[in-house]
Amino acid sequence: MSASSAFNDEKGGSSSVGEPEYGHDPASGGIFSSDYKRHDDLKEMLDSNKDSLKLEAMKRIVAMIARGKNASDLFPAVVKNVACKNIEVKKLVYVYLVRYAEEQQDLALLSISTFQRGLKDPNQLIRASALRVLSSIRVTIIVPIMMLAIKEAASDMSPYVRKTAAHAIPKLYSLDPEQKDQLIEVIEKLLADKTTLVAGSVVMAFEEVCPERIDLIHKNYRKLCNLLIDVEEWGQVVIINMLTRYARTQFLNPNINESLLEEGGSGEKTFYGSDEDEDEDDEEKEKKAEAVAMAKRKPYVMDPDHRLLLRNTKPLLQSRNAAVVMAVAQLYFHLAPKAEVGVIAKALVRLLRSHSEVQYVVLQNVATMTIKRRGMFEPYLKSFYIRSTDPTQIKVLKLEVLTNLANETNISTILREFQTYIKSMDKDFVAATIQAIGRCATNISEVRDTCLNGLVQLLSNRDELVVAESVVVIKKLLQMQPEKHSDIIKHMAKLTDNIQVPMARASILWLIGEYCEHVPKIAPDVLRKMAKSFTNEEDIVKLQIINLAAKLYLTNSKQTKLLTQYVLNLAKYDQNYDIRDRARFIRQLIVPTEKSGALSKYAKKLFLALKPAPVLESPFKDRDHFQLGSLSHLLNAKAGGYQELPDWPEAAPDPSVRNVEVPEWTKCSSREKRKEKKVEKPFYSDSEGESGPTESADSESDSASASESSSGSEESGSGSESEESKEGSESEEEEEEEEEKEKKKKKKELKKPVQERIFLQTIAPSSALKSYELLHRITGEGLSVEYCFSRQPFSPDANMVAVQMQFTNSATSDTKNLHIEDVKLQSGMRVKEFPEIELLPAGETATAVMGIDFCDSTQAANFQLCTHTRKFFVSIQPPVGELMRPIFLTENEFKKEQGQLMGMNEITEKLTLDVKCRNEHAIVQRVTTAANLSRVPCGSDKEFAGRTVTSGSLVLVTVATKEEGAAQLTVNCEKMVIGTMLVKDILQALTQ
Repeated sequence: MSASSAFNDEKGGSSSVGEPEYGHDPASGGIFSSDYKRHDDLKEMLDSNKDSLKLEAMKRIVAMIARGKNASDLFPAVVKNVACKNIEVKKLVYVYLVRYAEEQQDLALLSISTFQRGLKDPNQLIRASALRVLSSIRVTIIVPIMMLAIKEAASDMSPYVRKTAAHAIPKLYSLDPEQKDQLIEVIEKLLADKTTLVAGSVVMAFEEVCPERIDLIHKNYRKLCNLLIDVEEWGQVVIINMLTRYARTQFLNPNINESLLEEGGSGEKTFYGSDEDEDEDDEEKEKKAEAVAMAKRKPYVMDPDHRLLLRNTKPLLQSRNAAVVMAVAQLYFHLAPKAEVGVIAKALVRLLRSHSEVQYVVLQNVATMTIKRRGMFEPYLKSFYIRSTDPTQIKVLKLEVLTNLANETNISTILREFQTYIKSMDKDFVAATIQAIGRCATNISEVRDTCLNGLVQLLSNRDELVVAESVVVIKKLLQMQPEKHSDIIKHMAKLTDNIQVPMARASILWLIGEYCEHVPKIAPDVLRKMAKSFTNEEDIVKLQIINLAAKLYLTNSKQTKLLTQYVLNLAKYDQNYDIRDRARFIRQLIVPTEKSGALSKYAKKLFLALKPAPVLESPFKDRDHFQLGSLSHLLNAKAGGYQELPDWPEAAPDPSVRNVEVPEWTKCSSREKRKEKKVEKPFYSDSEGESGPTESADSESDSASASESSSGSEESGSGSESEESKEGSESEEEEEEEEEKEKKKKKKELKKPVQERIFLQTIAPSSALKSYELLHRITGEGLSVEYCFSRQPFSPDANMVAVQMQFTNSATSDTKNLHIEDVKLQSGMRVKEFPEIELLPAGETATAVMGIDFCDSTQAANFQLCTHTRKFFVSIQPPVGELMRPIFLTENEFKKEQGQLMGMNEITEKLTLDVKCRNEHAIVQRVTTAANLSRVPCGSDKEFAGRTVTSGSLVLVTVATKEEGAAQLTVNCEKMVIGTMLVKDILQALTQ
């Protein structure tokens, strides 16, 4: 009989490990009883004296967390077992605490001393877990404790603990950026670690904290390159991305000769060229000759460290992990010589076939690569053919790749493919195909007429969207050779009666107006028809009708003079001011009057000037300046936290910075090496893990040999080995003495109360919380103030709402003595003022927290914000959702409370959910944002519960979704004034 069943037999019931929520036999009906309390059985098991019961309870709780169920109400019961002597129980307790430490910070803080003892535990898993929990408590007052723990863990004998220390570094940095200098010292120490387990984690910490400190990588570069093949896959991706940027700063461009030739040969004249350009032809020729001579005179020689990186990453193209293959592919694209980049094409095509979930990202990168490196993907043309089962976004990206790969040799094959795609039922895909045909016609002059004729045939298609897209593309193609295609322009003019899509109608009118001399008989008739329907047309069409009238007035005024005046008169009274302004401007420009300005002489030059044909370019052109595979490359915009891909240096930096002195221990005899291993072995007991010493020893020897092979002819110093060892032992003794003194000092410091060591910091609100303006910088004479409701407990008074205020001094002089005076409140309301800010220097920002008891109302709190020179009258009015605090209720408790708040305490509204708000996650997010409520777990509908901050009145919300976005909102509230306002806010959140 198991411990769990024995426990439940004592309680008179039975329980299943698969259903940890039930404390009784489901068949007994105890689940539906009014006094049923969820998790009571787990709490009793955790309070038991038997380790077997505690272990069983923790297994069930961790299983609940793994299934996504809320177990936060068990925090007090679990945290009591943090000091349990049973290793297995302690491991699971730490797993639980890592999950909930940030939510239950007050209780977690009470156990800090236990976590500190855990950092000294003999078991490496306990030490690592203790550090992980400590770094998960997001409270500023324990920053010194976290820093001390990270420093000690960075020197731990276990690589697993050192890896955990590396993971804790970014957490501490995000909590307190002022610790950056100390954290950099720890990163530098961990970068020198020779184990593969630590490498990826410390590089990630380096990227998060100090990516600009490239000097930290120099001495570890060769080691990282050699360890790369054995690092875990996540670490491989991180290291490769970092080394890509490093290599761009330290090595020369391997394609420098090619780029010089391209620059020297780029002597094409611009469209708007002048006569002066002809005089510069000689200079251009001289520059080209110089570039060619320089390319021949200075042959490129690749740095051995550059070659080391390319050689050691190439085998990773065979990785089963798609992210690793993508990382290597971008590294080769950005760093490898043109002749070697082709090796990544096969790997990327293999990814497309075997990993459907990463097709979108792979195709984004391939589309970028095919613009500059088209040849490497040409053999795999058929791999980019489109399947009917592909999603639309994949189809569009494959079209992009096929268009980029099109050339005189394969264009006929590609056009046959496009002809098939036009018959698809996916209209967005068909439109993209028509645009692709237009780009092919632009890039390859041999097939321009063929493409144009094919697009003209599409004008008789039954689908209006196909016709509209064809018109837009034909318009662009006709601009290249309009005189040869007057028949097509006439054909398109006839379509104005049938095509209703505004962009297509506007394109036809622009085309007829631009080339009206090619269709002198048809153009006036088109204007006559458009004048009839002018008032019913869309704005974009009206503007083109006005342009057509102006051009015909200038070229054929006998037939179109009256029509033009009629159109301009209609436009004069149009509702759109752009159309009115355009008509007023054109009338003054083309119709001669006494008041006409000097511009009227140049009307024909303005309207009938030759315009350059549009260049149809790929949207992926010039996107390769973003690092491939990054979010910024995906969005084609710089994302937050993105690190720019550096430009190649003009001159090679000093390669000796990567030379590492070979440690003396690598030169000892094999017998001494075996002795060293025997000494290390006891550090890794069975509890430390079997892979520890093997991995460490192997990686150390590998990196040592790599250092010897890479560093060239490095020799040891001139002193004898005995003298060096003697000096080394003396320095080691001095270091040990200093470390002992430092430890004693830190222990003495930690014995002081937390309050003495650190002052209370302001609450750090979530970035998702909305900020409100309290004082504008113009009104405040350079002082601006914003505030937000942080939704965190206001520790001095639980009945108050915490309001965080941010003061910014934009003035040129300092602001002094910032404080509050003359508080005017409604009956029952109270305010806890923030401490006076004595000095706010010019250009600086300060933050303070104040507490306001709104007495469960949305009445404003009015007061004066005072400085040493001025007083400003301001007010803070809370949204009703900020008067709530979340509470945890089980589903049964929720139903019971809801049953007692029916009738007069219930409001029900039917609504239609916003299109973006028709999934569970979106509904929960919007309701919790509008009202600070907690989600009730396991409910059939989406249920939320909370209490008002001041009176503790219960607030229950239910969102029951139905078909096609229909839903019903129910609010049960002890205070109906609160409930009424809450319904309004939640309705607005769910329907907009």
